[in-house]
Amino acid sequence: MASIKLNTGHDMPQVGFGLWKVANATCADTVYNAIKVGYRLFDGACDYGNETEAGEGVTRAIKEGLVKREDLFIVSKLWNSFHDGDQVEKICRKQLADWGIDYFDLYIVHFPVALKYVDPSVRYPPGWAVDGKDDVQTSNASIQETWQAMETVKEKGLAKSIGVSNFQGSLILDLLRYAKVRPATLQIEHHPYLVQPTLLALAKEQGIAVTAYSSFGPQSFIELEWQKAKDTPVLFEHPVIVAIAEKVKKTPAQVLLRWATQRGLAVIPKSNDPKRLLQNLEVTDFDIADEDLKAISGLDRHLRFNNPTDYLGTLHIFA
Repeated sequence: MASIKLNTGHDMPQVGFGLWKVANATCADTVYNAIKVGYRLFDGACDYGNETEAGEGVTRAIKEGLVKREDLFIVSKLWNSFHDGDQVEKICRKQLADWGIDYFDLYIVHFPVALKYVDPSVRYPPGWAVDGKDDVQTSNASIQETWQAMETVKEKGLAKSIGVSNFQGSLILDLLRYAKVRPATLQIEHHPYLVQPTLLALAKEQGIAVTAYSSFGPQSFIELEWQKAKDTPVLFEHPVIVAIAEKVKKTPAQVLLRWATQRGLAVIPKSNDPKRLLQNLEVTDFDIADEDLKAISGLDRHLRFNNPTDYLGTLHIFA
């Protein structure tokens, strides 16, 4: 399996399985079956609310001898409500317990915004609002405070690598001024409608690996009934993507994923369909012509779907 060498020296599989929106009822079986197919990286998060079930799938696969723990690359994320320096390690330990493991291969700051703390005994995962409805309140934790606590998590062996997600260039440059441990990865929304070439250039310049999420553009957000996604042409049916898929004899989904992996990014698609599950994994063993890569990048609309401004009306982190 193709991998990316992180700045910590660890190898990260280039293709993983994303656990966002995987239903609790099916999550354990989904993870177990993905391991059987060949997936080794699983991208989870506190906010997805399915870490216990994902861990059950991992435990079953290990018990049956399909894999050893060290064969897997398990990723999780620090939610916004736990950015205060004295909460980071505690919540990381809770997440590890939910997964039933001793360490994360990669632990990521999910969003560059600190929200008011919600005790896990009150509501977990806490979501965006402190009251579980619509009252979004920030905390005073700085990114520096949070990152220094993340460094402690790594120092204590709770995570082999640490990274960031949804960060823009200026924040990354600021973080690098005080970081004792540089971010190993940057996870961002990345698809042909949101290419972000200068952010990719910055990450490459700084030795930070990039993982793309929502590789299929509006697809995941159409499922959420988001109007912006509904109003956007589906990438699977876009003439440029379809023509290239026919040329390389692959599916449009495979073309979209290869567009990313061929340019050095990691991807974390998900599928409940056994056939597509395997197809999504097979996106590092064929090449797209340079002019076709450029044609796909040329579809850029600077169109972001995962924007708190749109679904919260506040926290304008991409302003």
